[in-house]
Amino acid sequence: QVQLVESGGGLVQAGGSLRLSCAASGRTFRSYDMDWLRQAPGKEREFVAGIIWSGSSTDYADSVKGRFTISRDNAKNTVYLQMNSLKPEDTAVYYCAARLAGTRRYLYWGQGTQVTVSS
Repeated sequence: QVQLVESGGGLVQAGGSLRLSCAASGRTFRSYDMDWLRQAPGKEREFVAGIIWSGSSTDYADSVKGRFTISRDNAKNTVYLQMNSLKPEDTAVYYCAARLAGTRRYLYWGQGTQVTVSS
């Protein structure tokens, strides 16, 4: 049983930065790979970034590579998404999700946080 709560979204101008946080409850947080995904209006949900249970390996969508950084602090039960050089096309609801380590199986989802980038 893991609960995920995202925070840190908001309105920012193009070129600006935001840091999203996903706070998890449960003592098994460190057992999961963690992903950030996003869904823009009229589009399907897409993968943004992922980090394995230990934090030693990360993966990014091509659209955010070089601009976004995913990290985790297992001692704080928190995963982060640092978003720099934001573009209007980054506007979406951002979700964190927990995966069974090494699989595509999502076990838990957060409620989402809105990120709006103005031009």
